[in-house]
Amino acid sequence: MKRFACIVYIALSGLLIFNSCIREDISGNTPEDNFEALWKIIDEQYCFLDYKNQEYGLDWNEVHERYARRITSDMTWENLFEVLSDMVNELRDGHVNLSSSLATSQYREWFDSYPRNFSDSIQSIYLGKDYTNSSGLTYSILENNIGYIYCSSFSNGIGDGNLDQTLNKLAICDGLIIDVRNNGGGNLTTAQKLAARFTNEKMLVGYMCHKTGPGHSDFSEPKPVYIEPSDGIRWQKKVVVLTNRRSYSATNDFVNSMNQFPNVTIVGDKTGGGSGLPFSSEIPNGWSIRFSASPMFDPEMNQLEFGIDPDVKVDMTSEDVQQGKDTIIETACKILKN
Repeated sequence: MKRFACIVYIALSGLLIFNSCIREDISGNTPEDNFEALWKIIDEQYCFLDYKNQEYGLDWNEVHERYARRITSDMTWENLFEVLSDMVNELRDGHVNLSSSLATSQYREWFDSYPRNFSDSIQSIYLGKDYTNSSGLTYSILENNIGYIYCSSFSNGIGDGNLDQTLNKLAICDGLIIDVRNNGGGNLTTAQKLAARFTNEKMLVGYMCHKTGPGHSDFSEPKPVYIEPSDGIRWQKKVVVLTNRRSYSATNDFVNSMNQFPNVTIVGDKTGGGSGLPFSSEIPNGWSIRFSASPMFDPEMNQLEFGIDPDVKVDMTSEDVQQGKDTIIETACKILKN
């Protein structure tokens, strides 16, 4: 488990680009060479080609034929970057980024095509003036005696002492809301550390596989992933986790872990997904490509790449927004007070 935690700590860090690379032995540096190198890296190393073919008909060979027609020997680097960015966006994966001195590509439809379901200004009304910032967490006690913790990122470590202090201060509350909306991810071990405060026993939360060859289906046997209970203060009352489409990457994994615990309810919108651990490679002209290389699953071996459905689906209504209310927080409070 410690070895696994070390690997994923390095591998999964929100939308950052990593230095570890899978090098390809490509000598040419023409537009055609760079196109072929990038297509081959994805073809042999990307972990969701079969799954995405099944889900929305992605045919990576057809993608090659279609985009090869847009490549010319005299095209500019700017035009080449545009074509290659469009090609990798066919994967519909926020973990896939082509980076150059010109720009960094990003697939944004996984959240731009959905309701935002979060408002900083409305959240500040619920937090009030008597809130606390501690180790990357913002928390307060709402007027109805419900504890509220907002976790905006897992990029920075959360100290055990800070977690003890936070949960101890909220112990008087009737229930707890953990809000991870707009949390784009970060360190998987940080997400697991927070989840470990909400279970009293070792829990199987999913499985992970690794690519073992160039074939689209060449994977290792699934390895189980567990959350072990923390040695610090653990929450014993009901919990509601709030999600939206921008709950991504390590946050997606956190929601999956919390979803396995019996006293937890997931409320809001479907998470953004991003279950593949990302790695980096490089094409001949020096541009780097980050891509998903190791898929993760829930305990029933269901894919998590396209997100996790909430137990209670709720969108923020325009009527509530006009009145300064957060429909998702209000729904969570009703669940905890019931």
